Amino acid sequence: MPLNESYLRNLCRMALAEDVGSGDATTLAVVPENLETEANFVARQDCVCAGLPVVRCLFQELDNDLVLTEYVKDGDFCPKGTCMATVAGKARSILTGERTALNFLQHVSGIATLTHRYVEALNDPHTKLLDTRKTIPGLRLLEKYAVTMGGGQNHRIGLYDRIMIKDNHREMAKFAGPDSIARAVRACRQAYPRLEIEVEADTLEDVAAAAAANVEYILLDNMSDDEMREAIRIVNGRARTEASGNITLERLPRLRGMGLDFISCGALTHSAPAVDIGLDILN
Repeated sequence: MPLNESYLRNLCRMALAEDVGSGDATTLAVVPENLETEANFVARQDCVCAGLPVVRCLFQELDNDLVLTEYVKDGDFCPKGTCMATVAGKARSILTGERTALNFLQHVSGIATLTHRYVEALNDPHTKLLDTRKTIPGLRLLEKYAVTMGGGQNHRIGLYDRIMIKDNHREMAKFAGPDSIARAVRACRQAYPRLEIEVEADTLEDVAAAAAANVEYILLDNMSDDEMREAIRIVNGRARTEASGNITLERLPRLRGMGLDFISCGALTHSAPAVDIGLDILN
Protein backbone atom coordinates (compact mmCIF):
# COMPACT_ATOMS: atom_id res chain seq x y z
CA MET A 1 0.00 0.00 0.00
CA PRO A 2 1.71 3.27 -1.10
CA LEU A 3 1.38 6.26 1.21
CA ASN A 4 -0.49 9.22 -0.25
CA GLU A 5 1.50 12.46 0.01
CA SER A 6 -1.47 14.60 1.02
CA TYR A 7 -2.39 12.05 3.72
CA LEU A 8 1.15 12.24 5.11
CA ARG A 9 1.17 16.04 5.10
CA ASN A 10 -2.14 16.24 6.93
CA LEU A 11 -0.98 13.65 9.45
CA CYS A 12 2.28 15.50 10.12
CA ARG A 13 0.58 18.89 10.41
CA MET A 14 -1.87 17.48 12.96
CA ALA A 15 0.95 15.86 14.95
CA LEU A 16 3.09 19.00 14.97
CA ALA A 17 0.15 21.21 15.94
CA GLU A 18 -0.55 18.87 18.85
CA ASP A 19 3.05 18.79 20.12
CA VAL A 20 4.53 22.18 19.19
CA GLY A 21 1.50 24.40 19.66
CA SER A 22 2.64 28.01 20.01
CA GLY A 23 6.31 26.99 20.12
CA ASP A 24 8.92 24.67 21.61
CA ALA A 25 9.57 26.76 24.72
CA THR A 26 12.60 24.83 26.01
CA THR A 27 14.40 24.71 22.67
CA LEU A 28 13.68 28.36 21.88
CA ALA A 29 15.11 29.38 25.26
CA VAL A 30 18.20 27.14 25.30
CA VAL A 31 19.37 26.53 21.71
CA PRO A 32 20.98 29.37 19.69
CA GLU A 33 18.91 30.36 16.66
CA ASN A 34 21.57 29.75 14.00
CA LEU A 35 23.21 26.65 15.47
CA GLU A 36 23.31 23.72 13.03
CA THR A 37 23.86 20.06 13.78
CA GLU A 38 23.36 16.50 12.57
CA ALA A 39 21.64 13.58 14.29
CA ASN A 40 21.41 9.87 13.54
CA PHE A 41 18.34 7.66 13.86
CA VAL A 42 19.80 4.48 15.37
CA ALA A 43 18.07 1.15 15.96
CA ARG A 44 18.54 0.11 19.58
CA GLN A 45 17.19 -3.37 18.81
CA ASP A 46 16.74 -5.65 15.81
CA CYS A 47 13.78 -4.43 13.78
CA VAL A 48 12.16 -4.02 10.38
CA CYS A 49 12.30 -0.40 9.29
CA ALA A 50 9.04 1.33 8.40
CA GLY A 51 7.97 4.96 8.54
CA LEU A 52 10.82 6.86 6.88
CA PRO A 53 8.42 8.62 4.44
CA VAL A 54 6.46 10.09 7.35
CA VAL A 55 9.71 11.17 9.08
CA ARG A 56 10.83 12.91 5.89
CA CYS A 57 7.46 14.62 5.52
CA LEU A 58 7.46 15.70 9.16
CA PHE A 59 10.82 17.44 8.93
CA GLN A 60 9.83 19.11 5.65
CA GLU A 61 6.70 20.48 7.28
CA LEU A 62 8.73 21.70 10.24
CA ASP A 63 11.67 23.20 8.32
CA ASN A 64 12.08 22.78 4.58
CA ASP A 65 15.85 23.32 4.90
CA LEU A 66 16.36 20.16 6.95
CA VAL A 67 18.01 17.35 4.99
CA LEU A 68 17.16 13.72 5.73
CA THR A 69 19.61 11.12 4.38
CA GLU A 70 18.29 7.56 4.48
CA TYR A 71 20.68 4.60 4.74
CA VAL A 72 18.02 1.88 4.72
CA LYS A 73 14.64 1.49 3.03
CA ASP A 74 11.27 0.71 4.53
CA GLY A 75 10.96 -3.06 4.68
CA ASP A 76 14.68 -3.59 5.37
CA PHE A 77 15.73 -5.65 8.37
CA CYS A 78 17.92 -3.52 10.64
CA PRO A 79 20.13 -5.27 13.20
CA LYS A 80 20.66 -3.52 16.52
CA GLY A 81 23.01 -0.57 16.04
CA THR A 82 21.99 0.18 12.45
CA CYS A 83 22.09 3.86 11.51
CA MET A 84 18.79 4.18 9.68
CA ALA A 85 18.99 7.84 8.66
CA THR A 86 20.65 11.18 9.41
CA VAL A 87 18.90 14.52 9.69
CA ALA A 88 20.96 17.70 9.26
CA GLY A 89 20.17 21.39 9.61
CA LYS A 90 19.11 23.85 12.30
CA ALA A 91 19.42 22.34 15.76
CA ARG A 92 16.21 24.01 16.90
CA SER A 93 14.18 22.35 14.16
CA ILE A 94 15.73 18.92 14.77
CA LEU A 95 15.08 19.04 18.51
CA THR A 96 11.53 20.31 18.02
CA GLY A 97 10.69 17.45 15.65
CA GLU A 98 12.65 14.75 17.48
CA ARG A 99 9.91 13.24 19.64
CA THR A 100 7.19 13.31 17.00
CA ALA A 101 9.50 11.78 14.38
CA LEU A 102 10.54 9.04 16.79
CA ASN A 103 6.94 8.37 17.83
CA PHE A 104 6.01 7.70 14.22
CA LEU A 105 9.14 5.70 13.37
CA GLN A 106 9.04 3.58 16.52
CA HIS A 107 5.33 2.79 16.18
CA VAL A 108 5.32 2.01 12.48
CA SER A 109 8.55 -0.02 12.67
CA GLY A 110 7.03 -1.89 15.61
CA ILE A 111 4.11 -3.03 13.47
CA ALA A 112 6.41 -4.04 10.61
CA THR A 113 8.67 -5.94 13.01
CA LEU A 114 5.83 -7.87 14.65
CA THR A 115 4.31 -8.65 11.25
CA HIS A 116 7.67 -10.02 10.09
CA ARG A 117 7.77 -12.32 13.13
CA TYR A 118 4.27 -13.62 12.36
CA VAL A 119 5.10 -14.21 8.70
CA GLU A 120 8.26 -16.08 9.67
CA ALA A 121 6.37 -18.19 12.21
CA LEU A 122 3.70 -19.10 9.64
CA ASN A 123 6.21 -19.85 6.86
CA ASP A 124 3.52 -20.92 4.39
CA PRO A 125 3.58 -19.48 0.85
CA HIS A 126 -0.02 -20.58 0.25
CA THR A 127 -1.50 -18.84 3.29
CA LYS A 128 -1.33 -15.05 3.39
CA LEU A 129 -1.17 -13.10 6.66
CA LEU A 130 -3.67 -10.22 6.83
CA ASP A 131 -4.26 -7.24 9.07
CA THR A 132 -7.69 -6.08 10.30
CA ARG A 133 -9.54 -2.80 10.97
CA LYS A 134 -8.29 -2.80 14.57
CA THR A 135 -6.19 0.31 14.03
CA ILE A 136 -5.80 3.68 15.73
CA PRO A 137 -8.37 6.06 14.18
CA GLY A 138 -6.61 8.40 11.76
CA LEU A 139 -3.55 6.14 11.47
CA ARG A 140 -5.11 3.24 9.57
CA LEU A 141 -3.37 3.82 6.24
CA LEU A 142 -0.01 4.25 7.95
CA GLU A 143 -0.45 1.15 10.08
CA LYS A 144 -1.64 -0.97 7.16
CA TYR A 145 1.35 0.29 5.17
CA ALA A 146 3.56 -0.95 8.03
CA VAL A 147 2.00 -4.41 7.78
CA THR A 148 2.98 -4.64 4.11
CA MET A 149 6.53 -3.56 4.97
CA GLY A 150 6.70 -6.50 7.37
CA GLY A 151 5.61 -8.96 4.69
CA GLY A 152 1.89 -9.11 5.46
CA GLN A 153 -1.05 -8.12 3.29
CA ASN A 154 -3.99 -5.80 3.79
CA HIS A 155 -7.54 -6.92 4.43
CA ARG A 156 -10.28 -4.43 3.54
CA ILE A 157 -9.35 -0.81 4.20
CA GLY A 158 -12.74 0.25 5.55
CA LEU A 159 -16.44 -0.49 5.57
CA TYR A 160 -16.79 0.53 1.92
CA ASP A 161 -14.51 -1.78 -0.07
CA ARG A 162 -15.83 -5.25 0.85
CA ILE A 163 -19.04 -6.66 2.29
CA MET A 164 -18.34 -8.30 5.65
CA ILE A 165 -21.38 -10.01 7.18
CA LYS A 166 -20.46 -10.42 10.84
CA ASP A 167 -22.33 -12.06 13.71
CA ASN A 168 -24.22 -8.90 14.67
CA HIS A 169 -25.34 -8.38 11.08
CA ARG A 170 -26.68 -11.94 11.07
CA GLU A 171 -28.48 -11.33 14.36
CA MET A 172 -30.22 -8.31 12.87
CA ALA A 173 -31.10 -10.29 9.73
CA LYS A 174 -32.83 -12.93 11.88
CA PHE A 175 -35.60 -10.46 12.65
CA ALA A 176 -36.76 -10.91 9.05
CA GLY A 177 -36.95 -14.70 9.39
CA PRO A 178 -34.81 -17.85 9.17
CA ASP A 179 -31.82 -18.48 6.90
CA SER A 180 -30.19 -15.22 7.94
CA ILE A 181 -26.93 -15.86 6.08
CA ALA A 182 -28.61 -16.54 2.74
CA ARG A 183 -30.92 -13.56 3.23
CA ALA A 184 -28.07 -11.21 4.13
CA VAL A 185 -26.00 -12.35 1.15
CA ARG A 186 -28.89 -11.78 -1.27
CA ALA A 187 -29.48 -8.30 0.13
CA CYS A 188 -25.82 -7.39 -0.20
CA ARG A 189 -25.59 -8.71 -3.77
CA GLN A 190 -28.57 -6.59 -4.72
CA ALA A 191 -27.39 -3.42 -2.99
CA TYR A 192 -23.67 -3.65 -3.89
CA PRO A 193 -23.25 -6.03 -6.85
CA ARG A 194 -19.62 -5.01 -7.47
CA LEU A 195 -18.34 -5.77 -3.97
CA GLU A 196 -17.01 -9.15 -2.89
CA ILE A 197 -18.74 -10.71 0.10
CA GLU A 198 -17.25 -12.32 3.18
CA VAL A 199 -19.28 -14.10 5.87
CA GLU A 200 -18.06 -14.56 9.42
CA ALA A 201 -18.82 -18.15 10.44
CA ASP A 202 -18.95 -19.13 14.11
CA THR A 203 -20.01 -22.75 13.53
CA LEU A 204 -19.64 -25.42 10.87
CA GLU A 205 -23.34 -24.92 10.10
CA ASP A 206 -22.55 -21.28 9.32
CA VAL A 207 -19.71 -22.43 7.06
CA ALA A 208 -22.03 -24.70 5.08
CA ALA A 209 -24.64 -21.95 4.73
CA ALA A 210 -22.07 -19.39 3.57
CA ALA A 211 -20.57 -21.79 1.04
CA ALA A 212 -24.05 -22.59 -0.30
CA ALA A 213 -24.67 -18.85 -0.71
CA ASN A 214 -21.66 -18.61 -3.06
CA VAL A 215 -19.76 -15.93 -1.15
CA GLU A 216 -16.17 -15.15 -2.09
CA TYR A 217 -14.71 -15.48 1.44
CA ILE A 218 -15.61 -17.31 4.64
CA LEU A 219 -14.05 -16.17 7.90
CA LEU A 220 -13.59 -19.03 10.37
CA ASP A 221 -14.02 -17.19 13.65
CA ASN A 222 -12.36 -18.55 16.79
CA MET A 223 -12.46 -22.13 15.58
CA SER A 224 -10.22 -24.92 16.83
CA ASP A 225 -7.68 -26.47 14.50
CA ASP A 226 -9.89 -29.52 13.98
CA GLU A 227 -12.94 -27.35 13.27
CA MET A 228 -11.00 -25.39 10.66
CA ARG A 229 -9.90 -28.58 8.93
CA GLU A 230 -13.51 -29.71 8.75
CA ALA A 231 -14.58 -26.25 7.53
CA ILE A 232 -12.05 -26.40 4.70
CA ARG A 233 -13.42 -29.83 3.76
CA ILE A 234 -16.99 -28.47 3.74
CA VAL A 235 -16.07 -25.46 1.63
CA ASN A 236 -14.19 -27.67 -0.86
CA GLY A 237 -12.85 -24.76 -2.88
CA ARG A 238 -16.17 -22.93 -3.27
CA ALA A 239 -14.83 -19.91 -1.34
CA ARG A 240 -11.54 -18.70 0.04
CA THR A 241 -11.11 -19.36 3.75
CA GLU A 242 -9.74 -17.00 6.40
CA ALA A 243 -8.88 -17.96 9.96
CA SER A 244 -9.31 -15.29 12.61
CA GLY A 245 -9.44 -15.13 16.38
CA ASN A 246 -6.89 -16.46 18.88
CA ILE A 247 -4.10 -16.24 16.30
CA THR A 248 -0.81 -16.27 18.21
CA LEU A 249 2.83 -16.73 17.25
CA GLU A 250 2.82 -20.08 19.03
CA ARG A 251 -0.22 -21.32 17.12
CA LEU A 252 0.87 -20.31 13.61
CA PRO A 253 3.14 -23.33 12.95
CA ARG A 254 0.15 -25.62 13.60
CA LEU A 255 -1.83 -23.81 10.90
CA ARG A 256 0.94 -24.21 8.33
CA GLY A 257 -0.10 -26.41 5.43
CA MET A 258 -3.70 -26.70 6.61
CA GLY A 259 -5.00 -25.22 3.35
CA LEU A 260 -6.20 -21.87 4.64
CA ASP A 261 -6.05 -19.05 2.12
CA PHE A 262 -5.67 -16.30 4.72
CA ILE A 263 -5.04 -15.75 8.41
CA SER A 264 -6.01 -12.36 9.84
CA CYS A 265 -4.66 -11.01 13.08
CA GLY A 266 -5.67 -7.82 14.87
CA ALA A 267 -2.59 -8.00 17.11
CA LEU A 268 -0.39 -6.89 14.21
CA THR A 269 -1.69 -3.35 14.64
CA HIS A 270 -3.38 -3.11 18.03
CA SER A 271 -0.71 -4.86 20.10
CA ALA A 272 2.61 -4.24 18.34
CA PRO A 273 5.19 -2.83 20.80
CA ALA A 274 7.11 0.23 19.69
CA VAL A 275 10.65 -0.44 18.49
CA ASP A 276 13.45 1.20 20.48
CA ILE A 277 15.00 3.77 18.11
CA GLY A 278 17.08 6.70 19.29
CA LEU A 279 18.11 10.05 17.80
CA ASP A 280 21.78 10.69 18.56
CA ILE A 281 23.17 14.21 18.13
CA LEU A 282 26.54 14.11 16.36
CA ASN A 283 27.93 17.59 17.13
